[in-house]
Amino acid sequence: MSLPGNRIYTRINRPDPDLVAAFRGQATPNIADNMSRMFCACSAISPVLPDMKLCGPAFTVKVNPGDNLFIHKALDLAQPGDIVVVDGQGDPTNALIGEIMVRYAASRGIGGLVLDGTMRDYDGIAAFGALPVFSRGYTPMGPYKNGCGEINTVIACGGAVVRPGDIVVGDADGVVFIPVQDARHVLAATQAISAKEKQIFADIKAGCYDRTWVDAKLRQTGTDIVDDVYQF
Repeated sequence: MSLPGNRIYTRINRPDPDLVAAFRGQATPNIADNMSRMFCACSAISPVLPDMKLCGPAFTVKVNPGDNLFIHKALDLAQPGDIVVVDGQGDPTNALIGEIMVRYAASRGIGGLVLDGTMRDYDGIAAFGALPVFSRGYTPMGPYKNGCGEINTVIACGGAVVRPGDIVVGDADGVVFIPVQDARHVLAATQAISAKEKQIFADIKAGCYDRTWVDAKLRQTGTDIVDDVYQF
């Protein structure tokens, strides 16, 4: 039996491709709202360019801080459309990827990279633009290749738990991880919110957006609304 910290699982249970495709174009805030405003990577993890978007099943990697040996192996194993999600323990010291790795990942059809760590070669990766990359930031200091690590086990990324095969959606707001067993219910609720938002936008444009809920909520919390000038 393999022991934790130095093992690679080559297979994952990927979600239905049609289910994954249905999440494309859905805004990450709407998805997060339907998961109790949870299951998001922290705000430090952001896209290289604001128009980068990703959506696909999570192919998870856990590495020692500053070491990318297991990321290299993950890029060899991941299938087209997979999102390689890396638990680098948030360490900013050494970049975990650079332009060569990004170009190689794109050549294999990988759907994107999400790093709880930093990257380098920003200018080259931004100019290449063919692969969405999300990270905590940038540094010229390169990585080590000593191991250990894990591939396709449960990891943490930006404070969120990520399991192999979970659906990953990323846009300018950040990254959200959808547990695959809940994905169909989350999708239906997200689609409903999107439709509701369109109606709200129309009401705002027409000048008939109902705002009575604001005062009702304030009174429910015990707030005094005084129609007078504060005396001091």
